[in-house]
Amino acid sequence: MTPEALARTIEDFLAGARDAIVLDDGAAVFDLAQAKYSISGEHNKCLLHLWSDERNMVRRVLDVEIKHEVLRLAVQRLGQTRPGKLEICRQRDRRTPTAKRATRLAYQRSLQRTLERRFPAYVASPLTTSPDLERSFGPIYARGLLRRGQSGFAVLGVNPQETQSSIDAALTFGILWLDACRLAQAGKVMVEGLKLFLPAATSELTRERMAHLHPGAAKWQLYELENREDALKEIEVSDRGNVRTRLVHWTDEAQARERFAEAIDRVRELMPEAEMAVVSAAEITFRCHGLEFAKARLAHHPGTLRRTAEIVFGVGADERVLGEPNADAFRSLAHSVGEVRHAEGPRDHALWRLHPERWLESLVVQDVSEVDERLDAACLYSQVPAFSASDRAMIDVLTTTRSGRLAVVELKADEDIHLPLQGLDYWSRVAWHHARGEFQRFGYFPERELSGERPLLFLVAPALHVHPATDTLLHYISPEIEWTVVGIDERWRNGVRAVFRKRPRDMELGTDPRSRDCA
Repeated sequence: MTPEALARTIEDFLAGARDAIVLDDGAAVFDLAQAKYSISGEHNKCLLHLWSDERNMVRRVLDVEIKHEVLRLAVQRLGQTRPGKLEICRQRDRRTPTAKRATRLAYQRSLQRTLERRFPAYVASPLTTSPDLERSFGPIYARGLLRRGQSGFAVLGVNPQETQSSIDAALTFGILWLDACRLAQAGKVMVEGLKLFLPAATSELTRERMAHLHPGAAKWQLYELENREDALKEIEVSDRGNVRTRLVHWTDEAQARERFAEAIDRVRELMPEAEMAVVSAAEITFRCHGLEFAKARLAHHPGTLRRTAEIVFGVGADERVLGEPNADAFRSLAHSVGEVRHAEGPRDHALWRLHPERWLESLVVQDVSEVDERLDAACLYSQVPAFSASDRAMIDVLTTTRSGRLAVVELKADEDIHLPLQGLDYWSRVAWHHARGEFQRFGYFPERELSGERPLLFLVAPALHVHPATDTLLHYISPEIEWTVVGIDERWRNGVRAVFRKRPRDMELGTDPRSRDCA
């Protein structure tokens, strides 16, 4: 293959692999959800450059092969003649279906033995991993029931071979399993609560979320299980003040715009409608309806300590420094994005489909009062970084009501079963920082008096794409959290318009089995 053909093959594969991982001799070296790459097919060489905060890698690509969602590259280190091998995997979990089934069956048996040994006063029903698509249960989680007389606990566990995202999602499915057990056992067994089993050293995010569930709706018990040593440790979940999170200082936008004035002019000469967002004092980004296609940043000048502004461009993890040799490519990208990225654009085009939530966010930011008339469009921040123990999160929209009460707006453009608990996660971080008066100390809401009340939570999604499990999950969220589900018109790209709003008073706990007070 020619260098140009090699480069095109890699680019086409990576365009549909936003969360791919890169393996060097079987070891994961880059996660493209955070890392960046650039590809050059010029001067009779195809060069692949990968970099992240931890490492930097440049390889000459000699050959490529695509097999089973894996791009296999024959590569050469610069200055060396012996070829090596890189693999880029679309799927983070690279186990075969047979290996997954074997691991899950082994864990199911192990958890069954643990339940029988550690909870001898209870009778453990046979655990299952059988899919139940009607109730959104897949084969990842082992689930069952512990019963003692007329009372019991729902049980759900996940094995350590699953991805961290699957482990973090276990609480969502644990709540749904608890609810399913209560409905199935109504009149026979009072299912008091949920016992959730996670692998060792993986429970931090779940613990923080579980601390904000309704204590009167169920007993919430969290365990870490080390299978090899059969070590079971119960994790305390009642402390709602212990949230491991930190806030990033907000940047003075006027100074950032002045610092990057030349870059702003150059980008807006190509795309006058480009949205500009300040990431930090050293970086700004340019977007078209939420799709980032370029950024300006301060970079060290070679051979000196001086930093100068440079423009980099590309979509997703693809990133190239703008210079004269690729100026035409930058103009072409800006033209393509502007031509496709609008409400009436071609729906089958990749640039139209990319990052729908960012697109929705760009519209909500223009007039957040469409979400709720109490919200103040003049006092708003988008993509607010808040770091937790296990992830680097971005709060979609942080604003206030006109009376100064903080409000968290979590957006989903497509159906997502995790919307309630993800919103709960961001709400807890905002509430924690607000209770300590950190927002204004960190540069947010200057010259604005913030109310001492707890923040509001808004969960926003297209009306027909609000997951059917949302109501069930919201039943189990703490009543201290004032949430509102906002269903918007499906044609939101033409303008955000709310078609329904649902609040706790609209679905007060009734007399069904899930509403029993188990405190």
